[in-house]
Amino acid sequence: MQLVHLSLTNFRNFIRLEMEFPAGPTLVVGPNAQGKTSLLEAIDYLVAAESSRVGSDRELINFLVAREPEAFARIVAEFRRSGSAAHRASSRFAPGSGHPEGDPVGDRPQRIEVRLVAEAPRPEGDARLQKEILVNGVRRRAADLAGHLNAVLFLPDDLRVIEGPPAERRRLLDQTLAQADPVYAGALSEYARLLTQRNALLRQAQERLFDARQLDPWDTQLVDFAVQLIRGRAVALTEMERLAGPIHETLTRGREQLRLAYLPSRLGRSEESQLRLPFGSEVDWSTLPAAAIADEVRRALAASRRDEIDRGVTLVGPHRDDVRFLADGVDLRPYGSRGQNRTAMISIRLAQAEWIRERTGEWPVLLLDETLAELDEARRGQVLERITAAPQAILTAADMNLFPSSFCESANVWELRGGTLNRIPPRT
Repeated sequence: MQLVHLSLTNFRNFIRLEMEFPAGPTLVVGPNAQGKTSLLEAIDYLVAAESSRVGSDRELINFLVAREPEAFARIVAEFRRSGSAAHRASSRFAPGSGHPEGDPVGDRPQRIEVRLVAEAPRPEGDARLQKEILVNGVRRRAADLAGHLNAVLFLPDDLRVIEGPPAERRRLLDQTLAQADPVYAGALSEYARLLTQRNALLRQAQERLFDARQLDPWDTQLVDFAVQLIRGRAVALTEMERLAGPIHETLTRGREQLRLAYLPSRLGRSEESQLRLPFGSEVDWSTLPAAAIADEVRRALAASRRDEIDRGVTLVGPHRDDVRFLADGVDLRPYGSRGQNRTAMISIRLAQAEWIRERTGEWPVLLLDETLAELDEARRGQVLERITAAPQAILTAADMNLFPSSFCESANVWELRGGTLNRIPPRT
């Protein structure tokens, strides 16, 4: 996969930006607060129409125009997929799932456009934001973007994946799977819809007489989608561990073994909290039959029903699951050092990219924001070696001296300053 062209209007630091991207590595250098991270964020945003950095899309509109009537931001990207991968991608998507008949494939550029329009503020509240998504000129939902433009984003605050709440680790898995598996992306969307409706019913139960049997049809549907998500995540995590392990061993010079463990919420325990199945990292949930996982989810829902009615929220399911990262058996979330966690996340991101390549037949675009800044020279070289194996990588850095001359000579190097890009000629 290759990003060919990016156009930004009123996005973050940029009033206007047009940039061409050749194959191979592209390095964008410049002082802090010039928009380097925003450039990568814009590309990553087109993967699923959501930002990895902010909670509200309104924050993506350039602050100079944000208060104007009908303020807007626009992101447009053209990209190419390899012929064989494009054929596989189009054949995987059913009609209406985001790849309409007649979508260009192969060497012909494809196009994604997202427009964010802030309506004028109303007296009774804040202005609403409209999001319009077009894929090859056809209006689509955000969920339909899955599998079009694939990218893996490395951020300095990736440590939050290991050190932060479980939602960060679930998001890593969901974003990875959705890019490679449209069936999983659909199940994730349906599960979220059912969860919202079930939670609304549970809240109603707190306000009036309630027959708990009303939850039965919702539970039946929830179990079906929960099994798809749990099994999909567990299988993907096992495969990513296989890829991340050797990378991590190289980066730590053989001193650490990295393990990844999937921890389904409240599954594997009896009502008396005694273990029904071996729990934690001893259970390989990727090998359990779907029927066994479904039985566990149904049992856990039944055991939690009274508690859920009392609290008005669904307490069982993949929306509460977690992932554990272990180095030589030590859980990195409470016990890992900053250096350990940084190295583990780089290993996981590189494995994420390789996993997407294995699943889809082509590399995602690699987006690396100041990734090398905290690494020693040997590890920088090892990471760059793996990055340059991908057809396209876009890197940002404040210090160009972090990169060896050989890399800079082979890369397209740009300086970003004041929202303007200028080409830096190769070193001589």
